[in-house]
Amino acid sequence: MDPTSLTANPYEQLYIYYLSGTPDAIPAGFHSLGFIGNWEEDGFSFLFFSAAVDYEVEQLVRANEGLILVDSYQMTCEEWHGDAIESYTAGSLCISPPWKIPFVNKPGIKHILLDPGVVFGTGRHPTTEVCLYYIEHLCATEKIETVLDIGTGTGLLAMGAAALGCRRVLALDFNLLAVKTTLNNVRLNSFEEQILPVQARAQDYMELGADLVVANIHYDVMKDLIDNPGFLAKPWFILSGLLRSEAEKVLVGLRKRGALVLETTCPDGVWTTIFGKGIPG
Repeated sequence: MDPTSLTANPYEQLYIYYLSGTPDAIPAGFHSLGFIGNWEEDGFSFLFFSAAVDYEVEQLVRANEGLILVDSYQMTCEEWHGDAIESYTAGSLCISPPWKIPFVNKPGIKHILLDPGVVFGTGRHPTTEVCLYYIEHLCATEKIETVLDIGTGTGLLAMGAAALGCRRVLALDFNLLAVKTTLNNVRLNSFEEQILPVQARAQDYMELGADLVVANIHYDVMKDLIDNPGFLAKPWFILSGLLRSEAEKVLVGLRKRGALVLETTCPDGVWTTIFGKGIPG
């Protein structure tokens, strides 16, 4: 089905199975039972379905040694995301789910379709909106052609950069379901020529040249990222997803390494974004 033809949220009801361990493979028959995806992290798995499949998951657990069903949940998509999935504008960007495309009659508006699936990142988090602001500011004032988006999630920041004129964007995420979700959104928006989603660790790609590196990620990953020599070689950086105490530690590290911090923003008093310049050779 063409997602742009949807008139209702296809993930309205979620049935989630929380497993200790990871399945050897997802049975082919799951796809005809409303299987949405499998989020794997730290030795645990979350299987998402649009219908209850208790028996089939029990059979999967029995067929995989060491796999344990910890719990199961039923909730709406908005309960899972913690927010309503609605259209909104951020600067010159209008971001909409494919089942609720608005009519926005404003000059210069660029539309992005965002299908978050079950991956966190509807775009309404303060860190995402601030990152989009800085990306738009940079694209309007500097020549930003290549971007490295670390921890891309649903791919929104990568698509924002592409919509604002960046020619090449590498969208990295270590989680396979996030990469699949980004790829779906890239195809929805016909950004295949501009955005390449890749499942990888950021450290493995930091030596690649890019005009801008954007990272809206956890502090545990961020503190290692700024230690990488390839990070400071990027002319511009936007770092977000940091609590205030974490941001202070990152700021100390950046200044110690010679990076130029231009602005720090914490609009909600909780989440901080850092905008600055590296020291390209």
